[in-house]
Amino acid sequence: MIRWGEEKRRADAGFFCRKVVEGVSQQVWLVSDTRRVSDVQWFQEAYGTVTQTVRVVASEQSRRQRGWVFTPGVDDAESECGLDNLDGFDWVIENHGDEQQLEEELEKLLGFIRSRL
Repeated sequence: MIRWGEEKRRADAGFFCRKVVEGVSQQVWLVSDTRRVSDVQWFQEAYGTVTQTVRVVASEQSRRQRGWVFTPGVDDAESECGLDNLDGFDWVIENHGDEQQLEEELEKLLGFIRSRL
């Protein structure tokens, strides 16, 4: 499946992004799990300044506490870390284990989304 997806992306970087929005009209889109710079660029080019990017970050320590174990060939693949060096996210949500901080950050994001409806 991964190889098939990579072949599609090589032939047409926007293939999957177009499939997501095809035939649908929304005031607000929440597109979870974009994994590549080309995905972010596609949405920015297609929707311009209304595009908001959200990055959820968690320290390796907090991830390990949740049971994550680094797997070479998986956790260092583009599908997992392709956006790690992308700067300029509109929103950065920190998910390090502080539930109150996480709730506050999510409420700010939800407030923004509600303001666009």
